[in-house]
Amino acid sequence: MTYSEQLHPWCIVRYLVNQEYIIVARFRRRDDAVAYLQVLRQTNEKIVFAILFHAPTVKTSLTSQTLN
Repeated sequence: MTYSEQLHPWCIVRYLVNQEYIIVARFRRRDDAVAYLQVLRQTNEKIVFAILFHAPTVKTSLTSQTLN
């Protein structure tokens, strides 16, 4: 996940077949995503859109070393 994607965790996604989706737009705030989702639903009534919080994944690596 890029730094820009980490700054914009709220996504509007378009659902496809086989439980797949594509990200249409990213936003910093949920309110912005909700407003844009309303516009998309008004213009494209047959396409299914949803809001998704795409949190960054945290990678932790455990090693045998211990901190003293």
